[in-house]
Amino acid sequence: MIYSNVLENPDNFNFEVQSLGKCSIDSPVHGREFVEDDEQITFASQVKNIHNLIKKAKVFPAFQKAGPRKKIFYIPADSNAAIITCGGLCPGLNNVIKGLVTVLYHDYKIKNIFGIKYGYQGLSPKYKHSPICLTPQIVDGIHKVGGTILGSSRGKQDITEMVDTLERMNINLLFCIGGDGTLRGARIITDEILRRKQAISVIGIPKTIDNDLSFVEKTFGFETAVHAAFDIITSAHNEAEGANNGIGIVKLMGRDSGFIAASVTLANSVVDFCLVPEIDFTLDGEYGLLKALERKLDQTNHAVIVLAEGAGQALFKEAEIKKDASGNILKHDIGVFLKDEIGEYFKKTGADVSIKYLDPSYHIRSVAAISSDAIFCHLLAENAVHAGMAGKTNMVIGHWNNYFTHVPIDLATHERRKIDLDGALWKGVLSMTRQNDYFGC
Repeated sequence: MIYSNVLENPDNFNFEVQSLGKCSIDSPVHGREFVEDDEQITFASQVKNIHNLIKKAKVFPAFQKAGPRKKIFYIPADSNAAIITCGGLCPGLNNVIKGLVTVLYHDYKIKNIFGIKYGYQGLSPKYKHSPICLTPQIVDGIHKVGGTILGSSRGKQDITEMVDTLERMNINLLFCIGGDGTLRGARIITDEILRRKQAISVIGIPKTIDNDLSFVEKTFGFETAVHAAFDIITSAHNEAEGANNGIGIVKLMGRDSGFIAASVTLANSVVDFCLVPEIDFTLDGEYGLLKALERKLDQTNHAVIVLAEGAGQALFKEAEIKKDASGNILKHDIGVFLKDEIGEYFKKTGADVSIKYLDPSYHIRSVAAISSDAIFCHLLAENAVHAGMAGKTNMVIGHWNNYFTHVPIDLATHERRKIDLDGALWKGVLSMTRQNDYFGC
């Protein structure tokens, strides 16, 4: 995993955050403790790892601490900001938008704040999406609803055209709210801005409901997703328990990482099998899922299966790889596949089973953020504005060891973060479900 790679080869990873220049303007922010650039949050948390890194690394791996700076790069009165949301919906998008507008407007007195419509399409003239002016009054109640008032889209746009648009609008602060693909796009935009020697800060706010960005321990929307999935799994269990040989199957988000499936399995202890992308499984044979499910039904007459959308992809025969507009590989529908395979298996055995299949993904993505996520969203937004006004660029706001941090985009998009199969989360799943007992492990 990437974290062990950092411990083994720390000098292969660059934690340095880009800055546009010297900060010489007094910050208008009052009543806050200012943070200096040399305040850092160590990558490693265990003492033994810290000692080893001190001995091994030429530059000790640590994140720049987020927060307001005493001196800033931009003159607030001359600044114009733009906010963009990209990719799929995620709980908390409107909370982040409101947080950005609130801090820009009230703390830094920036009046020209533009909402770019429909993702990166809004920076391309050919789509003719007009930006909207954002004020505290306009965003006052948007945190109460899901989705994004700016709209969103997937797909690449012409970099030259997008930077031309930023220059034409006199934007010097661009806030990109999105996941892996959005952040890679933000990095390319930054490269073009720097090539033109323009002073435009590009700051990312990491949005991935799967919680799978590297060097970012927590992303917004994840806790809401687990909370929303809890009741759905309860419904699946009630359906399964209400029938003889009842089987409830719930498919959740998680293309490459199973954090939502694993976390809600621990949160709601009615789950019997949790299937995630990190572990391949077979259907047939003595140690396959079908036999394990049969053993479970023989014992309790019902079972609940929770699976991430990226689980079990090895079960599908080789086929043409398809990608969505953002370049993500489209996964085969493991939920429907399992439902059909389980039905066929028990039909052959002569057993009468009742299968209920639930796919609540779009419902979960579009709900409003719960309170803990809403708090987290505002703090992300607040620290993003502070970073942008200090002239930071090509970075995202991260969260590490209970601190908000500055993370270079290249680090955050280095590779997908995955469940540590030797870690507490997965061990807890196995302990609670006892699924390995049914698999015969």
